[in-house]
Formats: sequence, structure tokens, C-alpha cells
Amino acid sequence: MRLAPAPRTKPEPTIALINVVFLMLVFFLVAGQVARPADREVTLALADVASARVPDDALVLRADGAILWRGVETSVDNFALAQINETEPLRILPDRNLPARDLIAVAAALRAATGNDVRLVTEKGLAP
Repeated sequence: MRLAPAPRTKPEPTIALINVVFLMLVFFLVAGQVARPADREVTLALADVASARVPDDALVLRADGAILWRGVETSVDNFALAQINETEPLRILPDRNLPARDLIAVAAALRAATGNDVRLVTEKGLAP
């Protein structure tokens, strides 16, 4: 008695899967380079809640008192002049070793010069 041969199954189309994975890889490589990294010499303060992304136009305050905007050293007055027509809140990235009186002075000067809210960007801390 002769048995009928088993039906052959088609091989799975792996080329389509490889193409999708490759396109995803390229997308994430490109998308990962869109945001500019924060200044490497700044160690952000810890907080329980923080923004997921560092803003591009934030004012960076180093521990030594240097003020950076878009990677260039500036002053509070120059930054305030550039932001005078903005309606969005101003964002400050302070170094955790910056004295609080210096941070408060910069925030107060920005608030007085522009009339906008001033927000601090901090490193997201883990709740104990």
C-alpha cells in the first residue's frame, strides 16, 4: 500500500521581514540624532518628575557661573532679548552644584525681563 506524499509547504517569506527590520533600524538611527545632547559638563539636579526630553532652546547654567545658550556662552540680558517675543515658558538647565542664590537671581532676571514663566529642567530621579 502506497501512501500519498505529504504536501509541501511554502517557505515563509523572510525577505519581507528583513526589509521591515532594516527600515526600522534606519529610522531609529536617524531619529536618535535629531535632538542635540545637553552640555556634558552640566550635572542636572534630581527631581521626582521631569520632562522626558531636554529642550533645544534651554539656557544652561554651569556650576562655575557660565551661561550657555545653544552651545555658545552668553549673558542673561542677551538671552532675554532673544526670547522677548516668545510666549512659551523659558527653560533653564542648572548644574546641581550651582549655588541656589545664583539660580534664583537668573530666574528672577529672566522673569522680569520677559514676563514669561521660568521652568527648571532636572534629571528624573527614581522614587525610593
